[in-house]
Formats: sequence, structure tokens, C-alpha cells
Amino acid sequence: MTVTENTVPAGSADHNTVAEAAEATVPAVSKGERFTSYDVRAFEVPGGREENWRFTPMKRLRGLHDGSAVANGEVKVDADVASELRVETVGREDGRLGVAGVPSDRIAAQAYSSFSTATVLTVPKETKASAPSVIRLTGPGEGNTAYGHLQVRLEQFAEAVVVLDHQGSGTYADNVEFVIGDSAKLTVVSVQDWADDAVHVSEQHLKLGRDATLKHTLVTLGGDLVRISPTATFADKGGDVELLGLYFSDAGQHQEHRLFVDHAVPNCKSNVVYKGALQGDGAHSVWIGDVLIRAAAEATDTFELNRNLVLTEGARADSVPNLEIETGEIEGAGHASATGRFDDEQLFYLQSRGIVEEQARRLVVRGFFHEILMKIDVPEVRERLEAAIEAELEAVGA
Repeated sequence: MTVTENTVPAGSADHNTVAEAAEATVPAVSKGERFTSYDVRAFEVPGGREENWRFTPMKRLRGLHDGSAVANGEVKVDADVASELRVETVGREDGRLGVAGVPSDRIAAQAYSSFSTATVLTVPKETKASAPSVIRLTGPGEGNTAYGHLQVRLEQFAEAVVVLDHQGSGTYADNVEFVIGDSAKLTVVSVQDWADDAVHVSEQHLKLGRDATLKHTLVTLGGDLVRISPTATFADKGGDVELLGLYFSDAGQHQEHRLFVDHAVPNCKSNVVYKGALQGDGAHSVWIGDVLIRAAAEATDTFELNRNLVLTEGARADSVPNLEIETGEIEGAGHASATGRFDDEQLFYLQSRGIVEEQARRLVVRGFFHEILMKIDVPEVRERLEAAIEAELEAVGA
């Protein structure tokens, strides 16, 4: 198992040491300089050699990247929300849209330019939702393409749990916004449980107000190609974001998660933990974790971790953690990444106690995902994911 790890101690004042610690994983161009625009025409058509696209199989995007994918279907949105919350369908002219972040690639800009109506879920000021809310998004159908936009917004001192459940067939590109007001608290679980033919490309924009808290869990199970790009930004001091991820890639599936945490203000925290398992010929997962601590972001505390478990031959996991630090006045920062196969010592330990190999392997995989599953606060979703993982293991007789 290969492990890459860089950790900067709390209160480190040596800027050169900090820069050198991150040098091996920092891209040539600072993430603080990445281009963003709502206008699709401002982006060149990617060819696949660009840093942002080098892992993505461009031919499988079905024209989302070059403008040839024309919307000929719709994604069905069903909202089952707590009574205290408001759900609206709004037009493009609604002034609330686009406040959480600006598209950073051509597909996200295309999605922003192409949607006709958006869904906005609002948790009013000082309201604590009485139950989790579920928004189900069903694909446009096999052979069809759709673009969409969704915003979840919490006003000051609000608190809610929201589940986004993606399912069905077709090709879909969208932008999702999470706007968390001052001292608000949001727990969100985004599940990508698409049919085998589906292609889903999404930018998720996470914007935290002063002393806001967000726990964001991204689960990817289905689809032919799924590429999700969450970006977290802080509008004021005291923000705290936890980004969790769980993915299971089967034969031929491409699952790509590209995270960016932008620390631009002081006294904020971020913690990233993503875990994935892969099995089958051509199964491919990509995890890119970028964290930027700008010069003004003193007293930042951040860490990111990615672990991948390869279950069979023919599967491939790419994992690239990047940490860019512009100030030494931080509480702490670091990253770690590891990809490997079953731990033979764990298997031997279990088998030596009378557990057959097949069951021992199941226990290892369950234990691998346990940390993430136990942090999912919605029991129904957690149980569903446990069953899905069990079904994946059954498929190869692990």
C-alpha cells in the first residue's frame, strides 16, 4: 500500500518550510487563480489533456463538454420535505441563483446556461427542521439529455438534514448550491444511484456564512460515468465543513470526485474523508482533493484523507491530494492518500479464528466503509447503502 502524507504542525511560522512540504503535490498554477464564469463561451472546448480533464474519458461525456449535447428531456424532481421548509420552482431570473459559486469548467457553465427552471429549498431563519427532507431527481431517460439547477439555502440559525437522491437513466449536467447562513447547520447526503447507462456531471457549490456548519456526504454507486466536483468556500470567520465520501466502482464504471476547499478567511475548519472500493475490469475511480489556504486565512485547521480498496484485477484508482499554503500562521494542515488491496494480515487474523475466507473478505470491506457509514445521520439511507455494498460484494462472490 502506498501512502502520501504531508502534515504542517500547528502554529508553524516558517513559510518556506510550509511551501516545501506542499511542493510535491501543488499544481503548476495556483488554485486561487482558476478561471470561473457563468458564460459557456468563455471556456475553450476541453480535449482531455488539460489538468482538469486528464482523467476523464471525454468520449463518454456524450457531448456535454463541446456543446453537441442538446437538451431533449427533463429530470423529474420530487420533494418530500419537512413542513417548516419551503420548496419553490423558480425561473432563471431569480436573484438568489448563482450566489454560492461560479462554474469552473465548461460543462458546469453549459448547465448554468441551459436550465429553464430551478428548484429552491429554503429553511427559514431560526427554524429547526422536524424531519429529514428528501429531494429525488430521476434522470431524463435512456438516450435523453437534461440540464438542471438546485439550491438548498439555510437562513440564519436554521438547522436541517437534506438528502438528494439521484436515480434513473440518461445524461444529466447540473449545478447544485448549498447556501448556509450565519450560525446555520446543514447535514446533506447526496446519493448517486444511477442506472448503468447514466452519465452525470455536476458542480456542487458550498458557501458557509459566519460560524456556519456543514456536513456534506457524497455517495456514488451507479452510472456509466459520474463526475462530481464540490467546492467549499467561506464567507466569514468560524465556518466548519466536513466533506465525506463513499464510492463503489464496478466493471467499466468511471467515478470521479474533484474537491476544492478554499480557505480565504481566518478561523475556519475543514475535514475531508473519502473512501472507495473498486472491482471488475475497467473499474476506474478518480479522487482529486485540492485545499488552498490563502494568506489572509490565519488559524485555519484542515486535513484531507483518501483511501481506496482494490478488490479485483483490472481496476484502477487515481488519488491526488494537493495542499497549497500561503501563510504559516495556521492551526494545522495535512493530507494523506493510500490505495491497496486486501490486508492479508487482517484476512489471516479472521481466518485463524474460524471465519471462512469469503466471510472474512466481507468483514474487511464492511470495516473499511464503517467510518463513513456511521456518520450518515439518516438511518434509512445508511441501511440502504449497507445493502447496496452487500449486493456489490455478492456480484463477485467476495
